[in-house]
Amino acid sequence: MDSRSLMFTVVVFLVVFFGMQYFLPKKSAPEQPQQATQNNQQSAPAAVAASAAPEATQAAVNAKTVVAPAEAQTVIENELYKITFTNRGAQVTSWILKKYKDHDGQPLDLVHSDTAAKFGYPLSLYTYDADLTSKLKQPLYVVSAGGAVSSASGTLSAPATLSFHYADGLGLEVQKTFSFDQTYVVHVDTLVTQNGSPVRSLVSWPIGPNAIQAGRSGMGFKFSSTTASSEQFDVMQDSKATHTAAAKVSGGKTQDGPFDWAGVSDLYFGSVFLPDNPQTATVVSIVNPVDVVINDKKTVSMAVLGAAIGDTSGRTQTSLYVGPKVLELLKNVHGTAGNAPSLEKLIDFGWFGPISKFLFLSLYFVEKITGNWGWAIILLTVIINVLLLPLRISTMKSALKMQRIQPQMDQIKAKYAKYKLTDPKHQEKNAEVMKLQKDNGVNVLGGCIPNLIQMPLLIAFITMLPKVTELRLLHWGWLPDLTAPDPWHILPILVIVTSFLAQYYMPSPGVDPQQQKMMAFMMPAFFGFFFWSYASGPCLYYATSNAIMLTQQVVMNRTSLGREMREIAAKRARRKAGTGVIQGKR
Repeated sequence: MDSRSLMFTVVVFLVVFFGMQYFLPKKSAPEQPQQATQNNQQSAPAAVAASAAPEATQAAVNAKTVVAPAEAQTVIENELYKITFTNRGAQVTSWILKKYKDHDGQPLDLVHSDTAAKFGYPLSLYTYDADLTSKLKQPLYVVSAGGAVSSASGTLSAPATLSFHYADGLGLEVQKTFSFDQTYVVHVDTLVTQNGSPVRSLVSWPIGPNAIQAGRSGMGFKFSSTTASSEQFDVMQDSKATHTAAAKVSGGKTQDGPFDWAGVSDLYFGSVFLPDNPQTATVVSIVNPVDVVINDKKTVSMAVLGAAIGDTSGRTQTSLYVGPKVLELLKNVHGTAGNAPSLEKLIDFGWFGPISKFLFLSLYFVEKITGNWGWAIILLTVIINVLLLPLRISTMKSALKMQRIQPQMDQIKAKYAKYKLTDPKHQEKNAEVMKLQKDNGVNVLGGCIPNLIQMPLLIAFITMLPKVTELRLLHWGWLPDLTAPDPWHILPILVIVTSFLAQYYMPSPGVDPQQQKMMAFMMPAFFGFFFWSYASGPCLYYATSNAIMLTQQVVMNRTSLGREMREIAAKRARRKAGTGVIQGKR
């Protein structure tokens, strides 16, 4: 019995000894994260400074709870922007471009509060788990700041760094770091982990810049017809830029890299990501429906685009350009990857890209001389028409030659008038007409060359001028905005009048009188209708061009060349009395 008692005593002693070794550390363990949490809440900058870098060790993730005690805002600004962050979700609630105004004359805020509250704020995180995405937007992140700091929740002056840290104590940890300089570019570094393993998360800009175009009208937007559908999804891949209209973008679609840059833009502003690691970058397109008011008349549902960028590694490192689509600025914005292309191709010049870009650069050059964009459009139009003047003189000479042989051509046509169009004899007629023209040095295409040049220029101007950010809300003369329609319709009326007079004074030998009458009225009506509700900048160009052409034609009609053309036209009119020919007038 004594040996049994001794054995029992030894066993109890060992159990108590090892039990105390096992349970004593566990007894003090809850106090350690509690104390850490308290320290984090009371001394946020120090807590985050020790763990701001996304590569921080994950060994003690489950022992951390990092949550701020209250919601707070931090403002970062330089000469170009003023950005307001909230620590709830570590996201942006306001992004003001200081050098631009909205249509109500207020500072231009890229974040429309009502829409962002519904669809998400800029620099929020996007994951492929809707519940997790929603969860990441709700916590109060602990904030720390580096640089020119007044306080962690006050105003910072760039260059500066702002970090956000959150851990739920259950294994989820989020770290977001933003770096600011004196440009429109912000660098973003984010990492989300669960039990130490990276979670696939992307940095998002959920609402595109179509809201930027809007003058705020209650809970909705107010668009002009020229900007209502201008939003696009922009991607630079393999040195080739693609611009996809909002109507053709599929929401929630993931595109794998390599990407040089990707984002969303409208006519004047863009929000574009430039990933540090293009080869492993991924981009998600975001599409959200909003109700918009078109020209203060009707409300329609439209798609507002957004974009999110991430990395297959789980950690996202990217630059973000948020600013105007000004060519001189975009040329100097590059990603951090080696030989990264600039954002120059963010401006889409359309079908006549090379011509539009040449006119775009020419307009910039002329504006440097005039110091005024309205006068720059007029001066560039004058220069173009002066350069085209030799071609117009050549056209008149060709038209005169055509008038001289017109009686002979009429005879050939009369000779074959009895034959049907399907009769082979018509080929003989065409051969005789061509021989007659060749013998008299008539170039059939001579009269078309100015139009072949003028039309691409017109189309290029029409597509290019509404994209010049400097013209946005720019006042000139009676025009309050060169990118908006003429409110008094003075320019469209000038287009109609000058187009008609140009047709009236332009000699048109060989043209059927009825066709000529139709063109004299139809062309002015068409262009007048087109420019009635179109941007006044292109309309200013076309009205000026018409006025110059009309002046040139009136002067040329008074030369010996013009007088001979009028005399020939008058003789032909007398022979065909009653046809009402409209050509070669004084």
